[in-house]
Amino acid sequence: MEDMVFGRRYRATEKIGTGGMADVFKAVDEVLGRTVAVKVLHPQYASDPAFVARFRQEAQAAANLSHPGIVNIYDWGKDDDSTYYIVMEYVRGTDLKALVTDKGPVEPAKAAEYAAQVAAALTVAHGYDIIHRDIKPHNIVLTPDGSIKVMDFGIARAGNTQMTQTGSVLGTAHYVSPEQAQGRTLDPRTDLYSLGVVLYELATGQVPFDGDSPVAVALKQVNQELVPPRQVNPHIPPSLEAVIVRAMSKNPADRYSSAEEMRRDLLRVASGRMVEAMPASDQTSVMPVVAGTDSPRVRPVQRRKNPWPWIIAAAALVLIGLASAWAFGLFDTVEQVVVPEVMGLSQADATAALEAVELVVGDIDSRYSEEPSGTVISQTPEPGIKVEPGTEIVLAVSKGTELFSMPDFSGMTEDAAAAALRAAGFELDTPQREFSKEVPDGTVIRQTPVPGEQVPAGTRVVLFVSKGTQLTQVPNVTARSEADARAALEAAGFTVKVTPAPSDTVGTGTVMSQSPDGGVSVEAGTQVTIVVSTGPDLVEVPDVIGEFEADATQMLEDAGFTVTPDYENSPDDGIVLTCDPVPGAMAPRGSNITILVGKTPGP
Repeated sequence: MEDMVFGRRYRATEKIGTGGMADVFKAVDEVLGRTVAVKVLHPQYASDPAFVARFRQEAQAAANLSHPGIVNIYDWGKDDDSTYYIVMEYVRGTDLKALVTDKGPVEPAKAAEYAAQVAAALTVAHGYDIIHRDIKPHNIVLTPDGSIKVMDFGIARAGNTQMTQTGSVLGTAHYVSPEQAQGRTLDPRTDLYSLGVVLYELATGQVPFDGDSPVAVALKQVNQELVPPRQVNPHIPPSLEAVIVRAMSKNPADRYSSAEEMRRDLLRVASGRMVEAMPASDQTSVMPVVAGTDSPRVRPVQRRKNPWPWIIAAAALVLIGLASAWAFGLFDTVEQVVVPEVMGLSQADATAALEAVELVVGDIDSRYSEEPSGTVISQTPEPGIKVEPGTEIVLAVSKGTELFSMPDFSGMTEDAAAAALRAAGFELDTPQREFSKEVPDGTVIRQTPVPGEQVPAGTRVVLFVSKGTQLTQVPNVTARSEADARAALEAAGFTVKVTPAPSDTVGTGTVMSQSPDGGVSVEAGTQVTIVVSTGPDLVEVPDVIGEFEADATQMLEDAGFTVTPDYENSPDDGIVLTCDPVPGAMAPRGSNITILVGKTPGP
């Protein structure tokens, strides 16, 4: 990673994302000393002039946009090895998809506030005739200060460019507009539809349309009626529902006329006011929410129309249609065939179906997808179109789900691991926490799936995070019997070491002291030492009878006693006659022994 340098100044430090066209790296600008993000076009696209042109267009288009809610573009270029890159602002924060996934629906006023910031950014982009075309929560980042940043103009295009082929769909199926799903001409209102989908997900915690494949989802965007968001989440205010429903109108003419108009209504929702903007439909008008009611009032508005503009328009459409029919050879005598739908079939079955109507399989493009490997996922021309026999049909065939090697997050902090796994294209599941002697508190011990396992992008990863060493409070066992003390300590999870010691004050078999002390919290399994009384320390009294006084005194003191001499008249001068206690008796160490010493009477 450290060897990757773009433009001789942007040194990559880590990979933070992968998209359909490019990889994104966190890097350091070695000239200005700042952290940046570098988007690098995938090698397989670098040799395609169309992709390179689209990549260059993103840089040029986005570089003209200056707004706090739009990620800044700093630089772009091409290295000698045909590596194309764009250098942009590095944004710290959480994308709205991760926010909803981790925390569920966003509070309605806050959701409206976030969407209003996105609408403000789109207002600027649309002012430059730039359509984003991929507005989704993954491309909207909530920064630590609560502001919103819109990123990834990777498929944005200026309104007057011909970059996109007819019938192609770029974007993410869950968030594309009906006209985008149908490959029709787009205008800024397609971004407003996508923003409405994002707002629906923020408010309800789920996307409005879902399915088993991107194609199924796109078809629902076109044909299926929207489930009102208040049926999913009754806590959504009617005013917010009105904004979402209008933004997600199937007909672009029924949506907001501009991002600025939608932004003003969103600000009204965020501040608890009534929405004011009316739908563009000729037949109905959404009225402001009346205090105390549950939904916007709708009333018919009859309008008188001048018929001549409609007559002229209809005539023009007829002429255009006739001209188009002539241009496409509809008046020719060559018999044409209808292109059958082969999407969802195996490549072999699709080939047979096309050959059955005298069509030819053209180029076959293999792509990763959620469909089973070998399944046709798109075709050009589209089904239902009439073409001449022998026409080539271009197919895209699924290579199955793309698998990635699961990185190893063990040893990383929880926050760093969460950021790294999201940057690698995975999702964070609820972390599990457990005690560990070896792994510090807050550090990842292990994970599921395990490192190196091949898994699809978006796989949910469970991190097992250390709670540190488990501490247990040591019971106080002083003054208890040895047996009771041992049982209490072992029940609490400690090991026990017994040290015997004599005591004149503590009864035999009773705990005199312990280490660690009672009440102290230590690691479970720690050894606790208890000192147990063996009673008084008794020593046998030596036999000193018949010894000289000095020798007897030394013998008794060596045995641990103190000595008090007493004398009586005796011819055995200086000899110990007797002692108390008597020799052989057991006496406490340190106790006093009285010896009776003979003394010759004087003349």
